[in-house]
Amino acid sequence: MLFSSIPFAFYFLPAVLALYFAVPFRFKNAVLLAFSLFFYGWGEPVYLLLMMGSIVAGWVFGLLIGKYRGTPKARLFLTLSLVTSLGLLGWFKYADFAVENLNALGLQLTLPGIALPIGISFYTFQILSYTIDVYRGSVESQKNIVDFGAYVSMFPQLIAGPIVRYSDVARQLKNRTHSVEKASLGVRRFVIGLAKKVLIANQLGQLVELYRSTTQPSVLFVWMYAAAFALQIYFDFSGYSDMAIGLGHIFGFDLLENFNYPFISRSISEFWRRWHMSLGGWFRDYVYIPLGGNRVKPLRYVFNVLVVWALTGLWHGAAWNFVLWGLLFAVLLTVEKFLVGKAMAKMPGWLVRVPVLAILLMSFVLFNASSLSQALSDVGGMFGLGGLPLLTTASLYYLRSYGLLLMVAAVGATPLVSRMAKKLETHTVTAVLEPVVLCALLLAVTAFLVGGSFNPFLYFRF
Repeated sequence: MLFSSIPFAFYFLPAVLALYFAVPFRFKNAVLLAFSLFFYGWGEPVYLLLMMGSIVAGWVFGLLIGKYRGTPKARLFLTLSLVTSLGLLGWFKYADFAVENLNALGLQLTLPGIALPIGISFYTFQILSYTIDVYRGSVESQKNIVDFGAYVSMFPQLIAGPIVRYSDVARQLKNRTHSVEKASLGVRRFVIGLAKKVLIANQLGQLVELYRSTTQPSVLFVWMYAAAFALQIYFDFSGYSDMAIGLGHIFGFDLLENFNYPFISRSISEFWRRWHMSLGGWFRDYVYIPLGGNRVKPLRYVFNVLVVWALTGLWHGAAWNFVLWGLLFAVLLTVEKFLVGKAMAKMPGWLVRVPVLAILLMSFVLFNASSLSQALSDVGGMFGLGGLPLLTTASLYYLRSYGLLLMVAAVGATPLVSRMAKKLETHTVTAVLEPVVLCALLLAVTAFLVGGSFNPFLYFRF
């Protein structure tokens, strides 16, 4: 079930809100758990048992690790937890990829043909962070399986994050504040996220599809495609995160931010401090720092970065273009640290942002390729390789058709709109106009959804 769908917005969400606020606080987590499982089962009824099994396993291992903390048994149970969670993730997400590569080496194995369970990468990482933190002693094990299940399966962030750590919501599971003010902030955040997804990301997605089906490619069209996809995935994923955070506010939770205007970054390292921050923080705290972080010799540092970014690429998908995409950023971050980082810091902002943005656009082309050959063809096309003309009739037509949308999306990906909105908050007229604007956005979104418009969700595959 998509957030950007009629069944969710007009049936599921009103039902869960009505029951959630009707019951006493001690039953609210049970309501969240029940509706979250229903939400997941709506789209993945076959894999509902997988999620429930993962919840039970994580809960039991957490209890055992907490009971035997500081002893060899705790390490044993942590190892079993890691093997169980990563084993399930590996089987369902990477089995076909592994067999394909073995067959490429000469074997003749049958592909398992396993469908990827929605959101498995997200809820697996949440369970892993919980059991690791219990082992480290930074959190206490959760005795109530309903509360733990609500944490893992909470539908606002279940299928596409942000990746919520147990330590961030442990107190909120037991005691959280509900208020009209907080709920109104949540509604505003949800509607804005929904509008970003439906009115911007989906429309940019149509331009991406047009590029893939064109018989008149050109250098201009490739760059339009790269910009459209980069902005599409940003508004798609950040819009989803906005909706998740907004719903969290409504239910009394304060979920962490996941994006901070990444396309204004002055460096690749800054970009990754602003993009999908919950994932970057997870790999930093549970992989990079345990490997030694940056407090090691240069060669070891390079090794640590390569490991983290190879895993980051694989987390995004079971294909070589994702692995190469991750390794590309490992190389770029290493070059920044040892060769050009200090020089970039002294350069004017506009002068350094232009090449950084160009590199990011090329990385998104690699990210979205269906094969390595397609990735090479698309990246080469950005520089006129393969005999591509600079312009074609089709590219000029689509530039006229989508140019305004691209400009609106580009401006919306900067803090400019947010800053203007904050300045207007002090004006009395804003209190009147804000509900009108939000209602207008909701009506526009509803019109698009009722009309059956193009409505993909890119992060379902993760």
